[in-house]
Amino acid sequence: MAQPVLELKQLQTYFFSAQGTRVVKAVDGVSFAINQGETLGIVGESGSGKTVTSTSILRLLPPAARIVGGEILFNGENLVTKSEPEMRQLRGSQITMILQDPMMSLNPLFTIGEQIAEPIRIHRHMRGARLVERIKELLRGVRIPSPEVRMTEYPHQMSGGMRQRIVGAIGISCEPKLLIADEATTSLDVTIQAQYLDLLKDIQHRSNLAMIFITHNIGIVAKMCDQVGVMYAGKLVERAPVRTIFNSPAHPYTEALLHAVPSLTEKTDRLWSIEGQPPDLTNPPAGCPFHPRCPKAEDRCRSEVPPEFQVGENHIARCWLWEGR
Repeated sequence: MAQPVLELKQLQTYFFSAQGTRVVKAVDGVSFAINQGETLGIVGESGSGKTVTSTSILRLLPPAARIVGGEILFNGENLVTKSEPEMRQLRGSQITMILQDPMMSLNPLFTIGEQIAEPIRIHRHMRGARLVERIKELLRGVRIPSPEVRMTEYPHQMSGGMRQRIVGAIGISCEPKLLIADEATTSLDVTIQAQYLDLLKDIQHRSNLAMIFITHNIGIVAKMCDQVGVMYAGKLVERAPVRTIFNSPAHPYTEALLHAVPSLTEKTDRLWSIEGQPPDLTNPPAGCPFHPRCPKAEDRCRSEVPPEFQVGENHIARCWLWEGR
């Protein structure tokens, strides 16, 4: 069996207060693997640890955060032990990331062409006419019309959808092995969102890259992903192939997320929502972190943290309901 492009083994990323007296376990024992050409979707409410997981992979954490345990294996090499110069060689070249807001990635003072050119110059040492042709090729690849004109323009002269596609062009400019899309469609309207998702799938098929897609939108997961990881309070509470997640969810939190998706065929006067709020990770509840909101919670859930149970083939869930089955 081929070696995964990326494999996380019990990754732990914690935030520490200035005095070191308070600890937030933002990512607490997360494990998954993704192969070449595969897409892993990571879903969950805000604050569940999705983005911190992705920034841990890139080793782009704020000063208060540290990776305190686990391994991040990229092509078999542990990124946790790599030096900062080694990580700079990987970022933008082998591992790239598309952020939710393209204006967080694009510099308003530089032209589109200059910004696409930067990673190509640094990592591929391309110059002159070859570089200009590569920029045009990338813009055509993400369906930007008139690339000769657009490469001389600035981000404020583009629509939101065009800016997001340009960020995608920068992301694939050096032909990476892994692309992380963090809420990459949130700022787009529905029509442009559908076009952008089709574009990402097309790019993936052409380059056979592995992709991690972080989103709140369960519908996007169904369209884009092969595997799904459901995060809650810093833990992956369920992981399975996408069809299994939709047809046979094993964790009450996954069931609740699916239940919260509005139906197009059933008329309702009120949209369904999950009761309560995600836990405060500075003072998390004892036992299973979902138990205060879980309709199936038992006494054991309130005192003991459930381990991962094997529910089926390539299907795990952190829920005491599966003990002994």
